[in-house]
Amino acid sequence: MSFNLQNSIRENVKALKPYSSARDEYVSDGSEMIFLDANENPFENGVNRYPDPQQRSLKAVLADQKGIHAENILLGNGSDEVLDLLFRAFCEPHVDKVISLPPTYGMYKVLAAINTIENKEIQLTKAFQPDVQKILDVTDDTSKILFLCSPNNPTGNSFSEESIVALLKKFSGLVVIDEAYIDFAANESWVARLHDFPNLIVTQTLSKAYGMAGIRLGICMASKEIIAVLNKIKPPYNVNGLTQLKALERVLATKTVADEVKHILYEREQLIIELRQISFIETIYPTDANFVLVKVDDADKRYQQLLKKGIVIRNRSTQPLCENTLRLTIGTASENEKLIKTLNEITNE
Repeated sequence: MSFNLQNSIRENVKALKPYSSARDEYVSDGSEMIFLDANENPFENGVNRYPDPQQRSLKAVLADQKGIHAENILLGNGSDEVLDLLFRAFCEPHVDKVISLPPTYGMYKVLAAINTIENKEIQLTKAFQPDVQKILDVTDDTSKILFLCSPNNPTGNSFSEESIVALLKKFSGLVVIDEAYIDFAANESWVARLHDFPNLIVTQTLSKAYGMAGIRLGICMASKEIIAVLNKIKPPYNVNGLTQLKALERVLATKTVADEVKHILYEREQLIIELRQISFIETIYPTDANFVLVKVDDADKRYQQLLKKGIVIRNRSTQPLCENTLRLTIGTASENEKLIKTLNEITNE
């Protein structure tokens, strides 16, 4: 496949002249300056100034850690904003299509509906892997984006390298690999392959392994040409100053984050061992994420039993291929112990 980015960009976006904010026109070099350019309140309180619209300090650290350049990174108000920008830049309303692979992250479908884009759903195989041929069979000139959530939510598994490479080579549009859970997986991030595939986009987040769900910081990594298109249409100050400060603090705390991930992985394995002893759990699905999907005898009943005992999990039974399944997030050691104790209690009720 010969991918041509210009064929993917909406015509109105090509012609768009992006808004230039005060902080785009003057980039501080740290010198002591009097700022009278942005109509800000002059009384210092820590947040009276507009934030860096390009998040340069944060991007510099992320670029170094991920082995890419800052020009390959776009940051958003959570991954959902990043995904929405992709729709708005590359999909013509009422004309173009995207492809998603249920069971998967539900926002792909929601964002498609918001942007009046048809979402073609090609169900995963029974092994929770992409059906490459079926995907390619429904692809045409209006198929602009393919969403691959790997490790996948809610199933927890990663997609095979063979399947992803085949789709990157043969799909005519952009391939977005959503790696929200990549820090819990043994396989390498697809960020390392950005230069191999011009149509590859990788999204990540600080919400999971980094424990920063409350600050809403999503990361998009792609070719500098794709990132330049997204920068044209993003709001000028989409990542606020407090988020930038907290995110920078956290991404620099590499040992703390690594220790927490290690703890979660250990607890995941211990939890799986204990879950094997619960009689009403029929299947424990392989996972590369910070959660485990299990098939039970009666998901509605077991969900309500746990809820009454103060434990909130996720019933995923409404999703394709997920009948009578529950999704269990890995908690702290004490939370996981309470979960197992409660599962044993309701087994005996």
